[in-house]
Amino acid sequence: QVQLVESGGGLVQAGGSLRLSCAASGSIFSLNAMGWYRQAPGEQRELVASITTSGTTDYTDSVKGRFTISRDNAKNTVFLQMNSLKPEDTAVYYCFLSQNLMVYWGKGTLVTVSS
Repeated sequence: QVQLVESGGGLVQAGGSLRLSCAASGSIFSLNAMGWYRQAPGEQRELVASITTSGTTDYTDSVKGRFTISRDNAKNTVFLQMNSLKPEDTAVYYCFLSQNLMVYWGKGTLVTVSS
């Protein structure tokens, strides 16, 4: 089993920044991918960014140039630096870890961007 604990959400004004963290514990394989999905009210969950253990990253188009994903493999922790935040970034952000055809989820952290 894998447990994921997120932190770093909150309320910020448009144009501001937030940094999300997600620490994984449990049976973690040496090869995996971690990242973040988000879900806004009334909308489907969407992939925001992901990063593999080798450092390969992927971003959804709407956050490219504003968000940066990184990870500390020794601590099984993934980070999402969010800059130039917009009201449309408001959502619950869910951390995930994917390994061996399994996906594990955190409970989510709320990010609210006021205009």
